[in-house]
Amino acid sequence: MPSRASSGSFRGRASFARRDFLAVGAGLAASSAWPGAPLADDVPKKPQPGAPKEEDIKLPAGATMPKRTLGKTGVEVSLMGLGGFHLGLPKEDKEATRIVHMAIDHGVTFMDNCWDYNEGKSHARMGKALAGGYRSKVFLMTKIDGRTRAAAAAQIEQSLKSLGTDTIDLVQVHEVIRMSDAERVFGPNGAIEALEAARKAGKIRFIGFTGHKSPEIHLAMLKAAKAHKFHYDTVQMPLNVMDAHYASFGQKVLPVLVEEGIGVLGMKPLGSGIFFRGGPVASGQVSARACLQYPMRLPTSVVITGCDTAGILKQGLEAAYTVQPVAAKVRDEVLAETASVAKDGAFELYKTSDTFDGTAKHPWWLETASLSKPG
Repeated sequence: MPSRASSGSFRGRASFARRDFLAVGAGLAASSAWPGAPLADDVPKKPQPGAPKEEDIKLPAGATMPKRTLGKTGVEVSLMGLGGFHLGLPKEDKEATRIVHMAIDHGVTFMDNCWDYNEGKSHARMGKALAGGYRSKVFLMTKIDGRTRAAAAAQIEQSLKSLGTDTIDLVQVHEVIRMSDAERVFGPNGAIEALEAARKAGKIRFIGFTGHKSPEIHLAMLKAAKAHKFHYDTVQMPLNVMDAHYASFGQKVLPVLVEEGIGVLGMKPLGSGIFFRGGPVASGQVSARACLQYPMRLPTSVVITGCDTAGILKQGLEAAYTVQPVAAKVRDEVLAETASVAKDGAFELYKTSDTFDGTAKHPWWLETASLSKPG
């Protein structure tokens, strides 16, 4: 049985094999030869080439899902979190339900979602999947876009209804991608007022924020919270083998969260699939397991990964089941493989373009509770 990762502890055997990080049989010198950019400038909405099929991955017998404590909340959650966006991608509702149930049955308790994912389809599918007793088995998180008190409150109410629950465990301000977001959220009649009111009413338990654009924007949001004597329970951000080299959340924001006891939610461990469009990940020089386990070895509470097929879900489960602490030297070897293609952010389109900016394409989501364009 794989050793269970301790809650917040990353000390342990330093002799874990290098092959756990890198694909067998390749050398560091090859990294300079990889093409430097993905082939397309869009959000992947289907499994990328080489994605595992369900029968390709055999999970270790008797394995248990590692648990970690979510910041100062005292709540234990699964190391792997199930991403909500990808639940809207399977052709049929029943397949999305099967993925959710399989994840829960294999120890995943953290469920990610958002009010706007797939125009609300991801919420509806999650609500359907959690019926029949599954809701009580999970820690349910979703996100809202509204920056005003009125818009945020309405989006919270819609989320409760579509998710089929009386209480959402964690609601986060979504897409904090502008320097102006902090001022709006904490300003008069800002979103934080709606979130605090919902928490007081028992509609939500914890409050956080998420963003993918810039560490400086995250730090501004944390600074604003401190100025208003508000403590975020969680913060979500990209943490992966590319982030370490460019506008790094891991270097700039992660230490602040650890110091303040804020639960760290890592996302985009595989770059939402873009890492498979070129470079060392596409070639197999750096494995999918290596990408998934890199943020799992950081002081994260949860690493959220999107799973639109059972095979991709099993890939994430296997990575979580087998994660072990490693020496810094081993960790640095995988970063050496990605350094030459990651330094300009070419594989992190969520930082360098508006490809992943849903509220830029749908600005009314910031102001209203209408998923479709008003008028």
